[in-house]
Amino acid sequence: MFLNLEPKYCLDANVLIQAWTFYYSPDISPSFWDVLNKLGSSGRIFLPEMVRDEITSSDDDLSDWVKKCKIPIRKIDEQVILCLRKIYQADESHKRLVDSTRGRSLADPWVIAHAMHESAIVVTKENLARNTNRRPKIPNVCQNLGVPCINDSKFVTEIGISFKCELYKK
Repeated sequence: MFLNLEPKYCLDANVLIQAWTFYYSPDISPSFWDVLNKLGSSGRIFLPEMVRDEITSSDDDLSDWVKKCKIPIRKIDEQVILCLRKIYQADESHKRLVDSTRGRSLADPWVIAHAMHESAIVVTKENLARNTNRRPKIPNVCQNLGVPCINDSKFVTEIGISFKCELYKK
């Protein structure tokens, strides 16, 4: 039996949203999005369905791309729900991952739960919160639970993405 030892990565919505909007828009870096499709096809990256739903709730170009991309979407199942329970049982503060007053970050606990279930690395733009009394961030919860968590820059380095810079005409 062949055992794949390459790490898997579970992407948070903010990684795709900020890449599309600020860093690697398809206009200036179309190959970045091609690479994400290749990584999805090979099983190296995936999106929890809550992340997909968060992105596709908007009617924009990123939403269209996500609907057509080759990144696998992971559905919530019994094992993922058990992981979510572990997250909430590990520390009372973990229940504040979701910003219930603004209805934000609904996918955050699911990103961690899916990563736990698949022994994947969480990729997020969030940084450790210094004051977790208010609301912990994904990296805080991952750190508390021993779930690997990196930012998108580290992901680009770890996965081996390189960029070619050239002039283009619009």
